[in-house]
Amino acid sequence: MALEKELATFKDRLLSMKEHEGKFVLIHEEIVVDFFSTYEDAIKAGYQQFKLSPFLVKRVLSVEPMLYISRSILPIKVPLTR
Repeated sequence: MALEKELATFKDRLLSMKEHEGKFVLIHEEIVVDFFSTYEDAIKAGYQQFKLSPFLVKRVLSVEPMLYISRSILPIKVPLTR
């Protein structure tokens, strides 16, 4: 799975990153690289250092907000083929 190592690193080290609450963390594999004030700065640093290698930028929050997205979507009629 993509970013599996990075997400596990984020989860494992979340308590130790508490002092950086609200900032954006840059993680590459199992390494917490740095913290940034903006998402844009973190992404820019990630691409500068790791080019096209996978890296994670995620906001450090002790409680993650739950997002609920709903849409009114009508079912699509799919023609039966034989």
